[in-house]
Amino acid sequence: MKKYLVTGGAGFIGSNLAFTLCEERKAKVTVLDNFSSGNYKTLLGFTGDIIADDILSRAWFDKAGPVDAIFHEAAITDTTVHDQRRMMEVNVDGFRNVLDFALKSGVKRVVYASSAAVYGNGATPMREEQPPTPENVYGFSKAIMDNTAREFAAAHPDMTLVGLRYFNVYGPREYYKGNPASMMFHLYNQMKAGKPPRIFKFGEQVRDFVYVKDIVRGNLNALDAQKSCVCNLGSGKPGNFNEVVEALNKAMGLDLAPEYFDNPYAFYQNKTQADLRQAKALLNYRPEWNLSDGIADYVKALEHTKI
Repeated sequence: MKKYLVTGGAGFIGSNLAFTLCEERKAKVTVLDNFSSGNYKTLLGFTGDIIADDILSRAWFDKAGPVDAIFHEAAITDTTVHDQRRMMEVNVDGFRNVLDFALKSGVKRVVYASSAAVYGNGATPMREEQPPTPENVYGFSKAIMDNTAREFAAAHPDMTLVGLRYFNVYGPREYYKGNPASMMFHLYNQMKAGKPPRIFKFGEQVRDFVYVKDIVRGNLNALDAQKSCVCNLGSGKPGNFNEVVEALNKAMGLDLAPEYFDNPYAFYQNKTQADLRQAKALLNYRPEWNLSDGIADYVKALEHTKI
């Protein structure tokens, strides 16, 4: 039986990954989470172990023990956090600590969450080799994580480090994220309450929305990567917010027109799109969920979830 460590496993993507590893791969899974933003409710029914500690600590090293691979999801993911030092400590120094654990424990494979935020308002479709141009400290922290991983992999060629640049992820178990939850979740709640879905004028901003089930599949595929790399994980087929509202209306059996309002943010990504050629070549990653089908599946999950 394989054994995996999932940091940030009480969070959105980490919890989905932990359940899939247990249920589909029949693996022994240990979750490491300090529950600062994760929620125990995301892990109801989880059959693995949990270590309640911080990635900046070393107290968990012995508790985690030897594992076959690490999935590193723990991070501050709220892009509205402006405490630059805290963001860099948790995201970058925390990652270095995880790599140190891997080195000391003999772990040969680390899969970690990077982000499309490294691209900022860069040219689309966004490719891994283009220079990072992050527009916030969160994106900057992820770009530095990628630098750290590249240097670590070069210094330790017997280890494989795979960075996954997530685009706009949505899906089950994001219910406790608060404001950073996807627009799908926020718009669903507005529409469920009979209110018009509120989006920025005029709903034409484009995002590479990717369903969490595809993100989990990309993580699992990274277990078989032949070399260290950084790859985009998105749908490759971006949609706009009007299309999101249309898909939600269809899935919910409603016909609510959007309410447009002015965008209050000086910085805003007007378009994101993942170039998936590297992910296909190195991870055999081929997303299965289009926007309409992903939203329909998500709505079914929301209708059967007690939050």
